[in-house]
Amino acid sequence: MKQLLIDGQAIALDKDGYLAALDDWSEAVAEALAREEGLHLGADHWAILRVLRAFYAEFQLSPANRPLIKYVALKLGPEKGNSLHLNLLFKGAPAKLAAKLAGLPKPTNCL
Repeated sequence: MKQLLIDGQAIALDKDGYLAALDDWSEAVAEALAREEGLHLGADHWAILRVLRAFYAEFQLSPANRPLIKYVALKLGPEKGNSLHLNLLFKGAPAKLAAKLAGLPKPTNCL
């Protein structure tokens, strides 16, 4: 099993690099996961990650792209809730990568 080392603590990851235990998530974990993906998290990334965690809290699942776009548009407005914006932020894989960075399970319909 893969691991991240955050402040001396080992954080277990599954075979795809998602958190093994959702309770292990923190902003430091998100930053470390982002670094592994070659991303630097800015304010726009954090806004999406917070919305994604709210979606998970409400529905107990990680959204696929279309529900993610609709939910972001509902919460943050259409300028942020569109596929172009999300694809640019999350390297063309917003549902998968944003879920990983938000500490959520891999969306079930993502390969």
